[in-house]
Amino acid sequence: MTSLPAADRLGSYIKRAEQALMATKTAALKPAGLTVPQYSALLHLAEHPGISAAALARLVGVTPPTMNTVLTNLQDRGLVERTPHEWHKNILETRLTEAGRELTDAADLRAVAVERALAERFTAAEFASLTALLTRTAEALDEIRADLA
Repeated sequence: MTSLPAADRLGSYIKRAEQALMATKTAALKPAGLTVPQYSALLHLAEHPGISAAALARLVGVTPPTMNTVLTNLQDRGLVERTPHEWHKNILETRLTEAGRELTDAADLRAVAVERALAERFTAAEFASLTALLTRTAEALDEIRADLA
């Protein structure tokens, strides 16, 4: 027997919710031919044109090598273009193409529908409480990780 039963581990509940969200978004994005990381990259590129792959990886929550694979796949499909930075030639700026912008808009409608359907399952007070608790959870874990370093 372990020292902490699974039912008492907050991480189990957080992971289960994350897996359910990812599976639902995967299903919603499938008709657009996008994975969740690809969609997330396109969404952040729409908000931050010219961002580097490393900065985009941080926003999306993947490693830089994973982001390079994601961007290569999106570039091969004509959804993004990468050009050398004006001053830092070893840094590639990434931007959506017109096709990428159109696909992002279409995929975003599907992803937003998932987010809205999820939010509708909570009262306004529950939603505010849940977001506050999740924010506090992330901040606490950041502190714990810093203490472990």
